Amino acid sequence: MIFTLLGGIAASPWMRAALRCGATALAVLLFLLALRRSGERTGRLAERLETTEKINDVQRRMLEAAARRPRSRDELAERLRDGRF
Repeated sequence: MIFTLLGGIAASPWMRAALRCGATALAVLLFLLALRRSGERTGRLAERLETTEKINDVQRRMLEAAARRPRSRDELAERLRDGRF
């Protein structure tokens, strides 16, 4: 019964044109939704990359500061006397 109904719809030239237009509209809609989802995913990845770069920069500055720190109390006292701290 369903097949005969669909066959009758597909037999009419106007219905075939409507089905083609509907299929085209559905394809365009699905393409736009996929494009939007891809854009959202790209945005999240860009945000994650930016956050990672900020974290790496902070860690690099912390390591550089730790490399310049005084090694002992004597070196700290010497720096304080010289005014280099």
